[in-house]
Amino acid sequence: MIAEHTTDVLVVGAGPTGLLLAGDLAEAGLSVTLLEARPHKISNLSRALVVHARVLEQFDARGIADEVVKLGHPINRLQLFERGQLNPSRLPSRYPFVLFIPQYEVERVLERRARAAGVTFAYDTKVVGLEQDPNGVTARAVPGKDADPNGPSTTYHASYLVGTDGVHSSIRQAIGLPFPGKSILSSLILADLKLEQAPDQPFTVNAVPDGFALLTEMGDGFHRLTGWNRHHQLPDDAPLDVEEIKELLRLNFGTDYRITEVRWKSRFHSDERQAPAYRVGRVFLAGDAAHVHSPAGAMGMNTGLQDAANLSWKLVAVLRDGADDHLLDTYQTERHAVGKIVLRMSGMLVRAALLHGSAARLLRATAGTILSNVRPLADKAASMISGIGIAYKAPRGAHKLTGRRAPDLQLAEGRLNELQRGGRFVLITPAGQHADAPVPDQVVRAHWTGDRRTTALVRPDGYFCWATDKPNAEAALQAALTTWAGPPPSLRASRRR
Repeated sequence: MIAEHTTDVLVVGAGPTGLLLAGDLAEAGLSVTLLEARPHKISNLSRALVVHARVLEQFDARGIADEVVKLGHPINRLQLFERGQLNPSRLPSRYPFVLFIPQYEVERVLERRARAAGVTFAYDTKVVGLEQDPNGVTARAVPGKDADPNGPSTTYHASYLVGTDGVHSSIRQAIGLPFPGKSILSSLILADLKLEQAPDQPFTVNAVPDGFALLTEMGDGFHRLTGWNRHHQLPDDAPLDVEEIKELLRLNFGTDYRITEVRWKSRFHSDERQAPAYRVGRVFLAGDAAHVHSPAGAMGMNTGLQDAANLSWKLVAVLRDGADDHLLDTYQTERHAVGKIVLRMSGMLVRAALLHGSAARLLRATAGTILSNVRPLADKAASMISGIGIAYKAPRGAHKLTGRRAPDLQLAEGRLNELQRGGRFVLITPAGQHADAPVPDQVVRAHWTGDRRTTALVRPDGYFCWATDKPNAEAALQAALTTWAGPPPSLRASRRR
């Protein structure tokens, strides 16, 4: 028996990336179905533990940042390796800190938002077939991860499909994309522990010549241990006993904190991989389905969430607002380049942490001292790892603001992030000036509070997509609005693409 469903966008994978994307699309009025191979149960055993400032800004533009912050622990220092610290307290952001929060807490907030927006969820549903043509995508799914792929199935038809289904992505495999790269770190340890003598701080980290470890308070009486011991290099499926966990703790912290319970433990390896393309026709990849890297810098979940924030409004612009399909190509251009940057940054950090030998350790310690104490270098590192410093390449001759992150500006009509809520563009003009160009409904007009004479258009994901210092630039503004937000309502085709 085959059931059939039709939706605007099909999202495959209900991790943070898929949940944010689906919620954005549904809030914009699109029909969205989200498929997940796992049963419906948000696990408390997830690996990611950090949300950086740029993602918190994205959450603020969706009205959920305050809730997320309350669920976590803001930290104003992040240890990278010996003497190397990240200091986010000087970030030019409303969120000048690193937020330690378990991934499952982030997922709960995002799933509740997605459900409230009208996303249709199908858990315990695995995609086993995928076809596409110029008009849309058809996916065939079976109930359960281990179900017979030739058994009873459900067919889903969509205008576009986004694979957010992780490192072993069935969507990436279905569209024939390789996942080139290599393993860079083996026998990493994860464990959830109850401790008789817990650390004083919610986050404790250390790196020693033969390993590293970080211990994070989970908020439910347990601590999450993540670490690596050079002397225990074993396959992922090798048994992990309590003595090895205690040894890792003593190696890095001088104590095992008197473990009283181990709720869960795992051994895994870390890869550096990136798909060569994030778009193939009407199918997109985002999050770990598109890129994976080491846990150094805690950028994995954050990069995936920013993939979603970049892609969601573009799908809305094309499907709802009549923008040209070529707008979707900018997702590949912008996010693939960012993925390369993140892999490079994470790789540098993990290789620094793994340096062995006295001379190499001295070099690492010296580099860490310089990184932590030379303010321009320290601020640049914090900016890039947090995502605040990430910018998109602008066309030749574009205004200097184009492609750059728009900070949470205080405008005459309110904060920029608040004006963006609902997935809106914000058109900022000089005080007392009113642009004559017809503005689509999804564009909010706002004004600078000072005497700045720039006219600028901010995308829903918080980046300047066009700006000018010239007066009487109505034609250029209208072209920018059409390119990024779709044509004016009077010219918009009535048909849905």
